[in-house]
Amino acid sequence: MGRIPQTQKQSWLELPTHYASCRCANHTWLSLRSEQWREIVNKKIHFPHELISAIQESNMALVESLLYGGEGIIRQLDDSEDRLWREALNLSIRLGSEETMAALLRGVKFDFRQIHEALLVAVDTNQPRVVKLLLDRLDQEKGNKMDVRSFSTAIFDSSIDASQFAPGVTPLTLACQEDLYEIVILLTQRGHVISPPHPISCSCLECRNARQYDLLKFSLSRINTYRGIASRAYLSITSEDAILRAFHLSSELRKLSKKEQEFKPQYLALEQLCQEYAVELLGMCRNQSEVSTVLNYGEETSDEELDEQTFEEGIPNLALIRLAITYNQKQFVTHPICQQVLSSIWCGSLSGWRGSKTTWKLLVSFGIFVTMPLLCLIYWIAPKSRIGRTLKIPVIKFLLHSASYMWFLIILLAESIFMETHRNDIASRTQHILHNSLHMIWVVGFFWFECKEVWIEGLRTYLLDWWNILDMLVLSMYLASFTLRILIVLKGYFLCQDPSAKDLCDYFTNTARENWRQEDPQLIAEVLFAVTSMLSFTRLAYILPAHESLGTLQISIGKMIDDMMRFLFILMIIGTAFLCGINNIYVPYVMSPHLGRLNETFSFLFWTMFGESKQDYVDLSDYVLAGFVGTALYGIYTLIIVIVLLNMLIAMITNSFQKIENDADVEWKFARSKLYLSYFREGLTMPVPFNIIPSHKTLLHAMRSVFRRHTMGSPDHPPGTSVSGSNLNQSEGQGEGRMPYRLQVIKALVQRYIGAAHREFEETKNNDVGYRITELNNVVGRLDSEMKKVYEKLQHRRSTTSPELESSSILSNYIIGAMNNFHNFDKKEASRGRGAGLQIIMHHKEGKEERKEGKVRKQGGSVSEEALSPVCHTNNKTSDK
Repeated sequence: MGRIPQTQKQSWLELPTHYASCRCANHTWLSLRSEQWREIVNKKIHFPHELISAIQESNMALVESLLYGGEGIIRQLDDSEDRLWREALNLSIRLGSEETMAALLRGVKFDFRQIHEALLVAVDTNQPRVVKLLLDRLDQEKGNKMDVRSFSTAIFDSSIDASQFAPGVTPLTLACQEDLYEIVILLTQRGHVISPPHPISCSCLECRNARQYDLLKFSLSRINTYRGIASRAYLSITSEDAILRAFHLSSELRKLSKKEQEFKPQYLALEQLCQEYAVELLGMCRNQSEVSTVLNYGEETSDEELDEQTFEEGIPNLALIRLAITYNQKQFVTHPICQQVLSSIWCGSLSGWRGSKTTWKLLVSFGIFVTMPLLCLIYWIAPKSRIGRTLKIPVIKFLLHSASYMWFLIILLAESIFMETHRNDIASRTQHILHNSLHMIWVVGFFWFECKEVWIEGLRTYLLDWWNILDMLVLSMYLASFTLRILIVLKGYFLCQDPSAKDLCDYFTNTARENWRQEDPQLIAEVLFAVTSMLSFTRLAYILPAHESLGTLQISIGKMIDDMMRFLFILMIIGTAFLCGINNIYVPYVMSPHLGRLNETFSFLFWTMFGESKQDYVDLSDYVLAGFVGTALYGIYTLIIVIVLLNMLIAMITNSFQKIENDADVEWKFARSKLYLSYFREGLTMPVPFNIIPSHKTLLHAMRSVFRRHTMGSPDHPPGTSVSGSNLNQSEGQGEGRMPYRLQVIKALVQRYIGAAHREFEETKNNDVGYRITELNNVVGRLDSEMKKVYEKLQHRRSTTSPELESSSILSNYIIGAMNNFHNFDKKEASRGRGAGLQIIMHHKEGKEERKEGKVRKQGGSVSEEALSPVCHTNNKTSDK
């Protein structure tokens, strides 16, 4: 190592001397020679055991004497005593003694980790002033290579293992978890952020090292980080669109609960917290204008995209409600504000529909059912007429589509009756292709309706609804059945034209049903038609959520079917096991006519579940061992399947039904909201099968698109901007650098929410007796400290007065006065005297008067003047003596 230049060495020696002399000027300490600083700097200060008691007693003189020791330099700490120094600093913060904390920070050089833990204590005790002081001290540590804002290396720091705070808890995270808005604002202004954790499947170097070092710390750090991100304070202060951010975070937490099932309750609790926050923020709306602004613009989309997504003319977009349904935000969708908006749009201009009687509603529905063809014809001819505008109202549109589907079901029933009356023709090859084909007109209309839904909603959104998947399945089976019937007719016609295929021609035209092959296309077509007819009637359950009682039952049945699907998986495993075992026992014995073949054994065991058990099937009188084992297995099968599993299925179904009943209102309103939104869309007014006929609007759009394509493709006319696009550009130019109106409304809602939370916190704090007692104890301790200081200064001036008598009289009278006035302690009254000082008048024996004025401060308020009066009177009496 090189030698230090003489000039630098001299300046290094002079700096401590100058600093020591400055400290001596303030604290009357003796200056040290420059030769003594070398020895002092290299020493590390040891923890004095009297420091804890001095901090508890607020003895500043003893604290300063223990810390500085007359040398006046900040010393390094001994690593073995790190925990003791942390406890001393944390104790001073918990006691609310800012002077003691400042003395510790002046006299001892705490490193970043110790200051960080002290900052956590200050946040935990809700002391914004102390947090600000510690943040100022942290700014001095920015030269270190650590991240002073996120403390991301806490997982690899073993010194925090003895701390009371879990890994991953930063000051901002802790403040957010406790919803301390003032401290959160202070920390965010200083640049503190909460970095979102990496995905659980992340394989970056940081995540791999954290998992290998300590997996528990890594998981706890992720949980604590998400607790901070999902808190109300962090969402309110750091999010530009708090409601939208709450939706995305709720969806993310729900996915994490499925991936990290070890912490599933914690993630679900945070997900519920995000839902409640969005609901509470929506409840801050004060007028319909704010509600419309919040609900009608959910995602960052342009105006042109919103025009494509709009509903019928006069119906708002309701993008936020649609997004809430996508993210399964049931509490938000079922909020009274959202339900009021949906109900008002659902009834439209028919304001008396909601209050009308059920008899009148049934009468109107029957009238629409009977006159459906006439109404559709009127709408097709004059869509802008009074009747046409009435048919666009969502509730009338719903009745119109329901009437169309009822006609479809009636046609299916009529075709079934026709098949029964013309059994001979249906069972042979002589049936006509138009037999039982009237329903195909509705099938084509349904197919075109589903295509338009995919075009409007998008394929991904379309597939998220299970009803749409059922519709695709049913329509596919209808089309497959009709296609197979056409295939038989065409194949028979073309084969008969070929003389070499006489046998095949005879098979597809004249062969009796008994001679048909098992894979015959007509047999498959009949089976498909039977299954789709059954599924078509179950599709009627889609409209049940329009009624409260029927909608609740429909939701309960859906949950029960979900339970049955899980139950069938367990039943399949157990049933297959017994099927294999019992069948293998009876295979070698030919004398058993009902067992020993797989299909017969399966049929026997299947019907046993429904009580049709026949014990003589398993008896083998000639073979005792095989008969005994077979009977035992059959008995165990009956015990497990009939008694255990079936009763478990009943319990599961009962539990699901009870859950729905306990939350029936929310579940029904959520299902009804999805039904409402499906009838708000534009372009789906005409019901099936009249939607096949092109309307005037469709023809107009087609002609406009052809004309626009021809104009855009012409070399004489360069590409131009549409009217809506120019308006969009103009609006963007005018609003550049200005916050959108919706974000302004969201910001106003957040400010109201923060104000309401602050008022609620203050009311809770004022009503808390323990808090009031704690505040009073702090005031008493600070007053006692002030009195001790006054007494120490008066000792030098009043040599004739007995110190013990004066001290006892002052403290005893003060304590008695504080106890007598404790029942009148009130924070509001105490806050009035916050600026008032405590005046103590003393007389010297020479006759001179001196007045000392001191201020008594506390964090939450100040003590009343009545509690201080005994002390002042006592001092006056003592001075008169």
